[in-house]
Amino acid sequence: MKPLISRTSFRRPRAGRLLPALLVVLSLALPPRFAAAASGSAPGEIAIYLEGARLNSDVPPYIVPKLNLAMVPLRVIGEGLGATVDWSPAARTVTIRQADTLITLSSGQPTAVVDGAQVKLDGAAQVVSGRVMVPLRFVGESLGLTVAWDPAARSISLHDPDVAVPDPGSDPGAGPSVPGSNPGTNPGSNPGAGTAGLRGAWISTVYNLDWPSAASAGNADKQKTEFVQLLDDLQGMGLNAVFVQLRAAGDALYPSALVPWSKYLTGTQGKAPTFDPLSFMIAETHKRGMEFHAWFNPFRAGLDAKTGGLAPNHVMLQHPEWIVLSGGKPYLNPGLPDARRHIIDAIMDAVKNYDIDGVHLDDYFYPTSADFPDSTAFAANNPLNLKLADWRRANINAFVSELGQAVHAAKPGVRFGISPFGVWRNNNVDPTGSPTRAGVTDYDNMYADVRTWIKNGWIDYVAPQLYWSFDTLAAPYGKLVDWWSNEVKGTNVDLYIGHSPYKLGTSEAGWQSANEIIRQLDYGKSHPEVDGDVFFSAKDLRGNPLGIKDALRGYYAAGG
Repeated sequence: MKPLISRTSFRRPRAGRLLPALLVVLSLALPPRFAAAASGSAPGEIAIYLEGARLNSDVPPYIVPKLNLAMVPLRVIGEGLGATVDWSPAARTVTIRQADTLITLSSGQPTAVVDGAQVKLDGAAQVVSGRVMVPLRFVGESLGLTVAWDPAARSISLHDPDVAVPDPGSDPGAGPSVPGSNPGTNPGSNPGAGTAGLRGAWISTVYNLDWPSAASAGNADKQKTEFVQLLDDLQGMGLNAVFVQLRAAGDALYPSALVPWSKYLTGTQGKAPTFDPLSFMIAETHKRGMEFHAWFNPFRAGLDAKTGGLAPNHVMLQHPEWIVLSGGKPYLNPGLPDARRHIIDAIMDAVKNYDIDGVHLDDYFYPTSADFPDSTAFAANNPLNLKLADWRRANINAFVSELGQAVHAAKPGVRFGISPFGVWRNNNVDPTGSPTRAGVTDYDNMYADVRTWIKNGWIDYVAPQLYWSFDTLAAPYGKLVDWWSNEVKGTNVDLYIGHSPYKLGTSEAGWQSANEIIRQLDYGKSHPEVDGDVFFSAKDLRGNPLGIKDALRGYYAAGG
């Protein structure tokens, strides 16, 4: 997990209170006159969900192909909210009143009037079958709604940040729920965590960091011995779960027709080992009553732009059109639905064929270190005409939602979780963010809207990387635990805290004693929302800097 420094989320200013949910009743099957024109539309309708509930309308949404613009019926929205809606056929104008908010739109006009102020529309309002249709982006931005487009499912999800999301599945008429999303009834096939909470360690395979060692390349017996010793060491410290990196850079530590074998097993990418490493690791982990979580780097395609050492079936060679170079490093473009599907399919090879307890993603979404040249994909895959940042977040939202659904559909007992960067957003940018001043944030730099994932129940757990001490001024550990605890409160999403023993003994403030980690663990115990802890990484625990290995063993043995 790369030691970065922060991410967040942004809410647009509202144009009055009408519209915290102005979309409470829209959607479905395209009318004949628009069905043929819907740009890139697959057979079937566009569905819209508000707070997880599907919206219905006699005149459904449609896409204006030349503008690449999604249009929705505003009058039905207003009526669904109990607003007063007046339509003037002569003036071809609709007026919506609710509380102290007044909105006026006229057919064919490129602007709307919101509380007396002119608001430019991406496209003119239109009248279809007696309904005034307006651009969805106008609704989302004017009303403060979060809008997510799922091109694969042809669905639009809307969420008001000020409205609590109902428990998915509590209403049989609600939108699609994620099977197995309640961790209270879905602990996974191996209850290694038990009542003590999850105590895990990340095991990095990239660069042979934690396992297997570079010296063991191609030597199955040596690799097995190393992994057994690693598990024994971690369990001896009191840990009960491992998060093993199975996909470091468009490769795999398991057999897949979609991606090549990792070079960290044999020294050569694409060369198969003489044993099934994933089967072996799972068996040894479960033998000790520990959980095995399969960790994947989703969008990192390679460690550099060189292609000479790649196997023939590596994605950089098979689909160079999916690759974006950012800062000299190759990434699969999240803006391409086919690229996202490729990653999901490769992950599902492990889910379907192995007895894993969880699917785990780290924070490799959009890179933060350089520009990401994705203008072509942005122009071709943006039916809602979103702004670039919103479009990128929609791409990551679609990926997270689709992967979670695929995992739970295949194996409801397998848990799906993500370890995002530790700062969602700074509160000087968004008052609902954390009291931090991180240089990067999830929402604004990695385009990872973790809050939406939690509220929608797309993930079973979140494990933010809180790699700072209590004394870090820009991102104090305690304040971040407070913030993340509040985010998961009242949801079915578990919270695991990511810790950084790799910082012990460095000059950074607060890391001059192993007691920093113990203080962090104690602080988590004071928050009922904290369900466990994960340490980065295994080698840093085993190296015992400042006595952390012994400190953890004593802490957990004493019931900590």
